[in-house]
Amino acid sequence: MTSSAEGLVPITRAFLARYYDTCPLPPLSEDVSRLTAELRELSDGLARESPLTSGEELLVDEVDRQPAHKIDENLWKNRENIEEILFLLEESHRPRSLQEKAIPEHVDIAATLGELEVKLRSTLKTLEAFQQNNADNVFNIVMTYMPQDFRGSLIRQQRERSERNRQAEVDALVNSGGSIHDRYSLLWQQQMERRRQLAQLGSASGVYKTLVKYLVGVPQVLLDFIRQINDDQGPMEEQRQRYGPSLYSLTKMVLNIRLYLLLTWGRFEEKKIQMDQISLMQHAVDLYTHEFETFIKFISKVYANSPFFIRAEDAGATESRKCYDHYKETIIPPGKTHEITLTVESINSYIAWDFSLIQGTLNQDIGFHVEYVNPSGDVTLILPYRRYVSDQGNFCTILAGSYKLKWDNSYSTFSKKSLRYKVDAVPPVVDTPPQDLPG
Repeated sequence: MTSSAEGLVPITRAFLARYYDTCPLPPLSEDVSRLTAELRELSDGLARESPLTSGEELLVDEVDRQPAHKIDENLWKNRENIEEILFLLEESHRPRSLQEKAIPEHVDIAATLGELEVKLRSTLKTLEAFQQNNADNVFNIVMTYMPQDFRGSLIRQQRERSERNRQAEVDALVNSGGSIHDRYSLLWQQQMERRRQLAQLGSASGVYKTLVKYLVGVPQVLLDFIRQINDDQGPMEEQRQRYGPSLYSLTKMVLNIRLYLLLTWGRFEEKKIQMDQISLMQHAVDLYTHEFETFIKFISKVYANSPFFIRAEDAGATESRKCYDHYKETIIPPGKTHEITLTVESINSYIAWDFSLIQGTLNQDIGFHVEYVNPSGDVTLILPYRRYVSDQGNFCTILAGSYKLKWDNSYSTFSKKSLRYKVDAVPPVVDTPPQDLPG
């Protein structure tokens, strides 16, 4: 069932700020910054003892940069680095002497590494579930306010096709030997494409142009919401200001854990690593996974209860009203009819209409029916004749050709009818061919 958007406006940053005032984020442990600094100091010491490889230099450069000022981008960056750490922790990627457990201390280190692997995999699973649930929730909010007819069905089908194509891209990259970094670069590119498609829906462009802009029933408040929600200074900027810094600190921490582990593995055979250094990394991973999962649980509750639409008066705005910019109007004299012919080139297109009579002092109605005309001129009745005050409808075509929509005032002897209407033939929604990845 479609939820009513009557009297609603998109959430404003000021209103969202008042909501966030009721949801303070517990501060991170002071040990986050302390352990991050200690890990970096150990990494710097290892780097001074042996020249850095090109891969190590790239990671050092990333550690030195400030995290992006985006919550979702930092979530993806944490996910990538957790996977990179798990890759290094796999037994086959550990230093050879650790794999062989040549001395008792190596047995203890291997056991500790196994415990870290279990904790990080649990955190990764929590993050993946959060991201999927959040994506589904945003889409479901959009669909709640969509007309529950073919438009909603086509948008769902478009999303499902797009997601299948995106997964196929990821699978192809992995099968061709792409690295974890390559995969996450593609995943982030796909996330940006999802945003662009959401913006297209909000501005009625791209694949959604005919589907939304020229058809009725999609609340303007919904289009405004999905167009502006991710703007740099839009409502989500308040979220970034409130909750971003803690997440950015955790991004720095996981990067430093990964850097220390990478440099340690590269120098393990030449430099004896002390158990207390492994213990430091264990403490860092324990704290990171605890703080990160705490953040995810907190932000999940914030997202779940966050208002996306508010009453117009609460935002200090005037109530939006239905816009008739894309409607046409005509006068149908008594005893006459008015008809529109729509040409359909492909099956599985949709014929859609919305009309109403502009009423005067008397309530009036108008006859309406739809016919299909084949190339030989034979007529098939699609929608039987009936008299309406107003109507909105659609159907999926099983034949290409001409469809006539007829309004009938032939039964009136004296009364003319003022008709406001919008009609369209909507072609099948098809996916945009996937773009080649940059070399």
